[in-house]
Amino acid sequence: MKPDLILASSSASRQMLMRNAGLSFSVQPADIDERSVDARLEKEGATPDRIAVELAKAKALAVSALNPDAIVLGCDQTMSLADRIYHKPKDMTEAHANLMSLSGKTHRLNCGAALARNGEIIWDVVTVADMTVRELDAAFVDRHLERVGTKVLSSVGAYQLEGEGIQLFTAIEGDYFTILGLPLLPLLTKLRELGLIDG
Repeated sequence: MKPDLILASSSASRQMLMRNAGLSFSVQPADIDERSVDARLEKEGATPDRIAVELAKAKALAVSALNPDAIVLGCDQTMSLADRIYHKPKDMTEAHANLMSLSGKTHRLNCGAALARNGEIIWDVVTVADMTVRELDAAFVDRHLERVGTKVLSSVGAYQLEGEGIQLFTAIEGDYFTILGLPLLPLLTKLRELGLIDG
């Protein structure tokens, strides 16, 4: 009998990607204090990619503790520009400032995922995407944010690539799944190895 697969995330985009890939899973968001884990790792000097995977592990382990026989998938994503690590904007003013800080530059999305079973991490991975933002005009950013509304506050980059956010970019290196917060191709490979999906 195959173990249950649980997604330890409330992310609609991750759920959509997994459903579209034909995966059978349930959803149980992890109850962890992401900010405190984040702050501790930043204080330790952790790189953005390590922060992403450590947060993914923490989520997977938290839900695995409640469902020991299941395979639990934790995911997280960080965004970085040189040494700066971005967090979800608190309000539209911060969203505007964040977008302007990305203008004309290439930032990186670091997407971490981890699988846990019986309270132990059995697999983890990090994938990255490099995102080049065109030169932005402050008035355009005002109009853009007015059109797309507060949903941008749910995105660390204050943009949604699957919508009008695509207008902000001139180049993208990395796969679509990484950008939406799920390293789907390596995940599918691992799920086949574990016998959760047909090989």
